[in-house]
Amino acid sequence: MRRNAIAVAVTAALLLTPAAADAQTYPDPKEPGPVAAKPKGPFKTHTVCKGKGKGKCDFTTIQKAVDKAKAGDTIRVRNGTYQEAVRVNGTKKRYLKLIGNPKSPAKVLLKAKGNMQNGIAVNDADGVTVDGFMARGYKANGFFFTNLNGYSMNHLIARQTGVYGLYAFNTIGGEILNSEAYYVNDGAFYIGQTPPQSSPIRTMVRNVKGWGSPLGFSATNMRYVTITKSKFFNNALGIAPNALDGEKYPPAEDNVIIDNDIFWNNFNFHEGKPPFAKRDTGVAALAPVGTGIILLGGRGNRIENNRIHGNYLAGVIAVESILVEKTPEARVLRNNVIQNNSWGLNGTDLNGHDVMYDGSGTNNCFTGATSTFPEDGSTFAGCGATNAFSAAAQGTMLGWAGKGALSGWVKRPHPAIAGYTPLEVFN
Repeated sequence: MRRNAIAVAVTAALLLTPAAADAQTYPDPKEPGPVAAKPKGPFKTHTVCKGKGKGKCDFTTIQKAVDKAKAGDTIRVRNGTYQEAVRVNGTKKRYLKLIGNPKSPAKVLLKAKGNMQNGIAVNDADGVTVDGFMARGYKANGFFFTNLNGYSMNHLIARQTGVYGLYAFNTIGGEILNSEAYYVNDGAFYIGQTPPQSSPIRTMVRNVKGWGSPLGFSATNMRYVTITKSKFFNNALGIAPNALDGEKYPPAEDNVIIDNDIFWNNFNFHEGKPPFAKRDTGVAALAPVGTGIILLGGRGNRIENNRIHGNYLAGVIAVESILVEKTPEARVLRNNVIQNNSWGLNGTDLNGHDVMYDGSGTNNCFTGATSTFPEDGSTFAGCGATNAFSAAAQGTMLGWAGKGALSGWVKRPHPAIAGYTPLEVFN
């Protein structure tokens, strides 16, 4: 298929937005602005539990406690199942702390009922902490944070949510720590539409697990994020910094992916019976199954010191973002560095290819890979200058969108890893 034909097909697929995304109501994006001033107190601690009688709590629902709380207060939620869609909205709720059970988050379960969209949604309330909860079955997201300057998501679990597990959108700074998301319809984790900043405030993602989903970590127009000491496995695609017109501020830029384990991302959710509604349209459906990391456009991103193995198509793919039309400059790969990664688990669990690159853009540097596409390494010429673009290589790579990637797989048996089982297709 010619490059233009592939681009038209891919763009047409992208325009078909999944129903799960249409169903939810998003707050209107706005500039997060300067971080809100910390409240002065005095602060109160409110308790929530399902029990009644002696020793009962202040509230029996989390939402009632949130409604009562003032900026800087703490809400402690005891073990139990809460069928709620909790909303934390506005500056009067800034620096609120919602604390469940950080040691055993699954014991404080937010379970969707009916058409509930988000387990906990935080909007326009800077500095909010949510720590120690599990969200399951929500039509949109497990934990949704938007229009913020600073936030903390810690010790959270999202399972079988309709779009994303843990989701930060249009935010500056923040942290996502010690959390897990799986069986999610689109991306287990997501950070996107980060506003450009003259003095960037970085966001930290550390010690998280994203698995069993089309995307382990989705990152449309994400900036200033460090992802480290985390595991992304058994997805269709592990981590996807990408540039799209559908959100503001393309492309993905100045992100660091360092010291992670990225393996076995061969989950062909297009077949069999995945534990979520099949995603046949949208970005996740286009994810090339069998890929550890993809840079779909992007500038100044660094992929370093990761352990990348057992991905049947590729460990890392770098390709121009053909999906960007309004801002052509955002399509371009520029100043990205892929170096000092450990490929193929010491030769016991090889990737289909370690790195694939279409040669587009300038000053994109790749070192240390033992196998490449194109196999002659022709597109990898030049660090510090224009790279060697290959239209033929790009056309082949674009043909591997979605489940088309299976035609490029190099499938090999995996060595056993304690505590992990390869997930390739549900039957």
